Amino acid sequence: MAEEQEGHAEIAPEEGEEQHPLPAATILPAGFAVGVAILLVGTVFSWPVFGIGVGIAVVFGFLWARELVRGGRPVRAVEAVPAEAEEEEAEEPARYGRDKFLELTTLGLGALIGGVVTVPVVGFAIAPSFIGQGDEDIDLGPMSNFPEGTFVVATFLSQKGEGQVSRRTAFVRNNGIANGVPSFTILSNRCTHLGCPIQPNGPTQEAQQIQTSAGNVTLIPSQPAGFGCPCHAGAYDTEGNRTAGPPVRALDRYQYKIVNGSLVLSDRYSVGKVVGEGASAKIESYTRYDSGQHVDGPDEWMYPISPRGV
Repeated sequence: MAEEQEGHAEIAPEEGEEQHPLPAATILPAGFAVGVAILLVGTVFSWPVFGIGVGIAVVFGFLWARELVRGGRPVRAVEAVPAEAEEEEAEEPARYGRDKFLELTTLGLGALIGGVVTVPVVGFAIAPSFIGQGDEDIDLGPMSNFPEGTFVVATFLSQKGEGQVSRRTAFVRNNGIANGVPSFTILSNRCTHLGCPIQPNGPTQEAQQIQTSAGNVTLIPSQPAGFGCPCHAGAYDTEGNRTAGPPVRALDRYQYKIVNGSLVLSDRYSVGKVVGEGASAKIESYTRYDSGQHVDGPDEWMYPISPRGV
């Protein structure tokens, strides 16, 4: 009875039947999957996270592939072999047949072709999130076009290569000289609720067209008491702080510099709130966020990290 049970434990293969090795238990596939997951998260959040994911995926993928090539646990059948014959039998080295070579070659070529086809597509899909997100420098013309203490509504092309679709508007106020350098308040006209174009709440004067290195720029002097959004009644004061309506933060602002006596706009950034006025204002600045996104407080935790980063 004992012999019958032992015979059912492992069945010897028939003569001529090929035995394939079983893969050994390993955590390498799990490590590779974790690396891929981190890599994908990094494509949204930051390049360092992306690099860590690539490193983990490459290391575990290499180790996993090497283990597969070396083979796993061989399946051995128990045969009743006399002890004398077992001692005399020489141990032969592992051999791989033509079918194994063709299998590995096919997998390798498939992976190579898949990579050649996939990498460019993925690159074109995710690269715009990290490349070219900054704004072009916009020459608004001589500082004399911006009288001290007066807002000027400046309209310009933010990306000359994209044409009229990139036309933007900013509210520019000359605050005078502060600490020996010119001071400007430059507000974006995009409502921080849903991105509608806001308007100055006050009289405007005649528009002036000027030509600069950034192309055609329109300048309209204005004396607003604040700014309003015609879409959903969002309201802001002259420093860009939200005063009413659904906007979630203050208006975005533009960085600027003075080049050869001309006012030049640079990158746009987001603002939580502004304390004070004009040249003495204290600005809570953040990386550039889209409209509708909070930049501080518990509400900010509900939104993903901005891929633009500062």
